[in-house]
Amino acid sequence: MTADAPHSDGCEPIDLRPQGIGLLSSHTEVARAADALLRKRYIFAPRGEAQTLVALGGDGFMLQTLHAMLGHTKPPCPVFGMNRGTVGFLMNEWRLDRLAERIEAAKAIRVAPLEMRATTVGGEQSVHAAINEVSLLRETRQTAKIEISVDGRVALPELACDGVLVATPAGSTAYNLSARGPILPLQARMLALTPISPFRPRRWSGAILPDDTAVCLRILEADNRPVSAVADQIEVRDVAKVEVRLDRERSLTLLFDREHALDERIAMEQFAT
Repeated sequence: MTADAPHSDGCEPIDLRPQGIGLLSSHTEVARAADALLRKRYIFAPRGEAQTLVALGGDGFMLQTLHAMLGHTKPPCPVFGMNRGTVGFLMNEWRLDRLAERIEAAKAIRVAPLEMRATTVGGEQSVHAAINEVSLLRETRQTAKIEISVDGRVALPELACDGVLVATPAGSTAYNLSARGPILPLQARMLALTPISPFRPRRWSGAILPDDTAVCLRILEADNRPVSAVADQIEVRDVAKVEVRLDRERSLTLLFDREHALDERIAMEQFAT
C-alpha cells in the first residue's frame, strides 16, 4: 500500500513511522475524537522520534505546542496543525485522508519568537518567549504610565494607557489587530508597537519598527500603577521593566496546505470587512 492510498474499513492502518510523522492533540472532546479517528487510519511515530508533528486543536494549542518545543534542547521539528478548535488561524483544515501527501506538499513557514526579559518591582528577573506578542496590561483601575525606549533611546517619555504590546508579523492579526494595530506581512521583517486604549498622547497610534529593534518598556509609578507583562500565555505580574527583542536563533517551522498558507491569509486580512 502506498503512503496514503485509499483506505476502507478492514484495511491495515497506513504506517507513517518511516516518514517520522507523529501526532499530538489537545484535551478537548473534539480534538480527542479526531485523534482517535487518525489513529485508526494511521500508525504514527512516537513523539520522541517524530521528525514532523501533526497537532490537533486550536490556535491556543498550537502556541502551547510551539512553546513546549522552544523549551527543548533539540531543534524543533515542523508542525502541521489541523483545526479542531475555534478560529484556527494557525491551523489547516481538518481532513482524515491523504495525510502524508498533504504534509509532503505543504508550504513551510518559518517564524521567529520574541524574547521577553521582565524585571519585577521586587527585582526578580525572568525570560519568556512569545510567538504572537508581548503585551503589558494595567492590573487595576489605575491607568498605566509607560516609558518607551527604542534601541536605547527614549522615544516616548510617558504613555498613559491600558497597556502596550509588541507583535510579530505572525501575531499581527491577533491581539494586535484587536488593538487597532497594523497587519504585517509575514515577510516584512518588522514588529508592531501598538498602544492599548491610549489616553495620552491621544493621537499616538503606535509604530512599525525593524525587527532587529530592541524595545524597552519601563513602568512609571510602578508601585501605585501596577502592570503585568504577558508573553503569549505566560504572565509576569508587577513588572518594573520589560525588554523585548526578536530571537532569530530559535525559529520555528509551521506547515500549511499551499492553498491555505499563513502568509497569504495574513496578507488577505488587510482586505477583510
